[in-house]
Amino acid sequence: MFRWLLVIFLALMLISWLSPFLRRLGFGRLPGDFRFRWLGRDWDVPLASTLLLSFVVSLLTKLL
Repeated sequence: MFRWLLVIFLALMLISWLSPFLRRLGFGRLPGDFRFRWLGRDWDVPLASTLLLSFVVSLLTKLL
């Protein structure tokens, strides 16, 4: 259980560090990615980008 929490924490940290770079590449602006302002803060829900990145990573793991 602790191992999975650590993996999820590290994955979220990696995504937050790579977010500006990925945004310049166009991720986060696909049709299906939601961005809204609530309680004075901008919130991003990148559903389509997450699916696309998941698909690319799964293809890479199958090829390797």
